[in-house]
Amino acid sequence: MPEPDRIIRLKTVLSRTGLSRSTIYRKIAEGTFPPQIRISVNGTGWHESDINRWIADPVSWRPKRESDPE
Repeated sequence: MPEPDRIIRLKTVLSRTGLSRSTIYRKIAEGTFPPQIRISVNGTGWHESDINRWIADPVSWRPKRESDPE
């Protein structure tokens, strides 16, 4: 059984990617970084698998579509 996808917060994303906060949000707006997901009224996070995919290949990262194989 596959392990569930964890939700990681901004602090973890910053340390894992080495990017600044402003760079992350600029890249989200450009569509070149995984968008955050809402986890509460005032909280957001990222799927760890999306961040791992971005770290593995940041240049060609694109959002995963429903039709993409896992």
